[in-house]
Parts: sequence; structure tokens; C-alpha cells
Amino acid sequence: MTMTPLKPPLRRAAVRGWMSFDVAAQPFFTVVITFVFGPYVVANLAENPAAGQAAWGAAATVTGLLVAVLSPVFGAIADRAGPRKPWIAAFATVKIAALALLWFAAPGVPILPVLLLVVAAQAAAEFSIVFNDAMLPSLVEPDAIGRVSNIAWGIGYAGGLVFLVAVLAFLAADAATGLTLLGIPPLFSLDPATGEGARATAPLAGLWYLLLLLPMMIFTPDRAQRAALGPAVGGAMSDLLATGREVRRRPHLFRFLLARMIYQDGVNALLVLGGTFAAVLFGWSITESGLFGILLNVAAIVGCLLAGRLDERAGPKPVIALSILVLFAATLGIVSTGPASTLFGLLVFEPSGGTGLFGSPAEKAYLVWGSLIGLAFGPVQASSRSWLARSVAPEEAGRFFGFYALTGRATSFLATLSVSALTAAALPFATAELAARIGMSALVGFFAVGLVLLLATPAPAAPGDKTLS
Repeated sequence: MTMTPLKPPLRRAAVRGWMSFDVAAQPFFTVVITFVFGPYVVANLAENPAAGQAAWGAAATVTGLLVAVLSPVFGAIADRAGPRKPWIAAFATVKIAALALLWFAAPGVPILPVLLLVVAAQAAAEFSIVFNDAMLPSLVEPDAIGRVSNIAWGIGYAGGLVFLVAVLAFLAADAATGLTLLGIPPLFSLDPATGEGARATAPLAGLWYLLLLLPMMIFTPDRAQRAALGPAVGGAMSDLLATGREVRRRPHLFRFLLARMIYQDGVNALLVLGGTFAAVLFGWSITESGLFGILLNVAAIVGCLLAGRLDERAGPKPVIALSILVLFAATLGIVSTGPASTLFGLLVFEPSGGTGLFGSPAEKAYLVWGSLIGLAFGPVQASSRSWLARSVAPEEAGRFFGFYALTGRATSFLATLSVSALTAAALPFATAELAARIGMSALVGFFAVGLVLLLATPAPAAPGDKTLS
């Protein structure tokens, strides 16, 4: 199906429908993976919080391997078959079913089946993103791709923010007080002692995903059927091998994908482990972890809106480079923060008997570093999507975005595995808080190497310029 770009693109129902996918998808990552359900699992289903962080990191490693291996194959099959929406619908079914079953992750339940359900839900979510991203080059003109991508990411964070606020206000109660952030008992008589507020976020995120996915399914045009599924599967592997050869013939695109492979590893691990790390470091309740998530989402919305304009005017490279630099500094900041100091002891806190939410100076310092992470982790991903979308033609977008997912996940197990292994190795010799900090320090290296590689990579060329892209 041919789609004629229309200026400005945000007025088009097809584009707004496409952007609704990010709104549908984000609460799963924000609330389930990072700030509410994940910290609940780490704190309540493992032997101790540090062991929980190691197990959660291991689950993220398995997810990364699945996505790395299968995303390029699915993308190549979809390019041959034609439509992308049936794939999104199929993976939505898997994701929603897994999220519904996570309601039963009560204290005392073995952690392994819970982690397997999380892996299934997250892998399905990541596969869906491949097909959604592949639609972008057909929807808008190249000059508008960066702005549309960043705005979509920003309103996705806004959706995650709304969902997170609703959870904290009405569902997730502090186990000590039995009250939500509004000071009221949770709705539906959810029992905080058994984590029902945190557990409810999973099936509710599945319901949110189902409802908010509908605008994209209804209003965004899909490609016409090109081939039956059987022949498409048969030709997918040859297409995938051809894509690998073609990437090598586009040296600038190859260098970008290599740089992204490294820095995205750090981003993925930071998103998966950031909330659980804070919970280990300070013993935060669901309320405090959720408020930290609100802060990060507000910062992410601001960051994406600013980055969208910069991407449109200067291209994606300055946005990505600046974002990586901020993530490098902020990650150093959080791992340098201990109970009595930050910046590895350069800034020492006065003894404080502060109580209440984020009562200690160390927690306040952590909020500052977290705000910087929030400003950067949306733009670095949205403008990376923009970089690739500017570099490929619509008819090849599926296999290239599948390859993009491969490079974004091919070594992602190294980041989460590094955190998990360093944390586990430090546990016999350090407190749980110090072991968690040592583990998270592994991410600094991924941002440093990714930034160096990116700075040596020219900005994206036009999609038709095979010699420069």
C-alpha cells in the first residue's frame, strides 16, 4: 500500500495511530519491568535483594538472547510476507497472556516460573517493536522522522507516567502503613502484605496494551500481502544473509550499528535494573520506587520533546552523542553514591536523621543522578531509531529493523551478565548495598566505548545512497 507523506505529519491519523503503539507499550517497561513489579520480585521472591538483582539480570540476559536471535528472522519473514500488523497482534497475545499470569506471583512462589513469564512477556514486547518501527519510513518524510520518533517516545513515557501515577495513587500500598500515595486503602481491597498492588500492575498493563494498541491497528495502513507465510519463511534466511552482506557494504551504517550495539547494551541494562538497584541501595518501598519512576518519566518526556527539535534541525548524531555522555556521567553518579557521600567521597554528607520519603542526603543525590538518566534514555533510543529509519528504504525496513534489533541485543547479555556476575562475585566480601554498586559500575564501560565509536561514525546518509550509508 502506498502512503503519501503529508505535512505536518502529526496531523495524519495514520501517524497518530502509529504513535499510539509507544503509549500502549511503555507502561509494561516503566511499571512492570523497572519501577513496581520488578522491585517487588527482587525484594520478595528471592533469598535476599542482591540475589534477586542477580536473578532479574539473568532473566534479562535470556530475553536479550532470544530477541537477538529471532528478531532478524521475524523481520525478514515479514518483509517477504508483507503485512506487519498480524505479527504485532500475535505477539500481543503472548504478552497479554504472560502478564495476566503474573498476578499469581505471590510471596513464597518459586521465582523461576515468574522469571520465565517475564521473559516471555518482554520478548514478545521487543519483537512487536521491530514490526512497529519498520512502519516508520513509510509514514513520514525523512526530514520529519526524528521529530516523529522522539515525540512518539515522549508520549509513550507520558502514558507510562499516567499508568504509574494511577498505580501509586490507587493500587500499590506501602506494606508498613497499608495506604497508597494518596493516604487511602488500595482499591479492590488489594493486600499490600502479599504484594497484590504490585502484582496487579502486570495484568493491568496487559489490558492497557490491548486498548491502546487499537488506534494503530485501525488507523495506520499496513502493507499488502506479498507472499504466503510458507514461501516467506523459506526465503527469509537468504534475505537475512543478504542483509548482513549489505550492511558490510554500507560502512557508515555498519559503524553506527556497531556503536549502537555497545551503548544500547548499557541502556537496556540500566532500564531493566535501575529500579531494582535503587531498591537494594536504599530499601525503598513500592511508593518510593514509584515516585522515582515518576521523576524519571517526567524528565524523559522533557528530554524527548527537546531532542525531537534538535534531531529535526541537526540530525540524530548530536542527540545520541549528548545523551550517551549524560548517561555515562549519571551512571558514574549513581554507583558513586553511598550512605554518607557521592562522587566517590568527593561530596560528603553531613549526618542526618531525615525521615520520610527520600529523607537522607544520599537518596536526594540519587534523585539528581536519576533525573539526568531520565533526560537521556528516551532521546538516545528515539534518535537511534531515527538514524536507521533515515538510512533505509521502506521496502527493506523490516529486515533492517530486525537486524537493528539483533545488533541492539546481540551482546546485551554482556551488560546484564556483567552486572549480575559482578554483584554475585562481590556478595561474599561486601554488603548487599556495596555489591549492587560494584555490579552496576560495569555499565559505565559500555557507555564510554559506545560514545567513542559513535563519534567516529559519520551522520546518516539518504536512504538511496548505498555508498555513504
